[in-house]
Amino acid sequence: MARERATALLLDFDGVLRRWDPAVAAGVEREYGLSEGVLGEIAMQWGRLQPVLTGRVSHAEWVTSVVDALSESVGSPERARAAVEQWQRYRGEVDPDVLAFVREVRAAGVPVGLATNATDLLDADLAALGLVGELDVVVNSSVIGVHKPAKEYFQAACGALDTPPARVLFVDDEDWAVRGARAAGLSAHRYGGPPDLRYLRAALAS
Repeated sequence: MARERATALLLDFDGVLRRWDPAVAAGVEREYGLSEGVLGEIAMQWGRLQPVLTGRVSHAEWVTSVVDALSESVGSPERARAAVEQWQRYRGEVDPDVLAFVREVRAAGVPVGLATNATDLLDADLAALGLVGELDVVVNSSVIGVHKPAKEYFQAACGALDTPPARVLFVDDEDWAVRGARAAGLSAHRYGGPPDLRYLRAALAS
């Protein structure tokens, strides 16, 4: 039996609407004599990351934990904080093709939500990137206290869109998130880049 047509769209932030230039972190690492990739490795360690994504610690506290973990590598807490703060000043870039797609979809009357595992810095990031008012709802894991790919996260996201899961199309660049959305009853597509937008347009129109 064919699925019902999606009447709402749910997009991941990082890797879909926002992209990151890896050269920024690499430049900071070179400047401070750090091994390639170490900033991301330390910051994304799950024991450090999970509390900030569920709102149990703030973005600032998470940054401090990264600084503490890095201090020995760069020689002092002061140098570690300078390195991490320089890295954190870069907040990524909006993918113009995806933003144009979001505007097109909303203009056609389809609500669009942002579904992201994020910290309490998300609202400031959206403002800095000029995205305030570009989305109908924002579902931030650190606000609701549960992160993707939990079923409860997707239930909250569909509730925010006031749309049943079977009528929501979810787009994420991570396979684990796509699998979680499907398990929660949503249609889901793993995003591979702007060429996928043609397929997504068709999925929302069919």
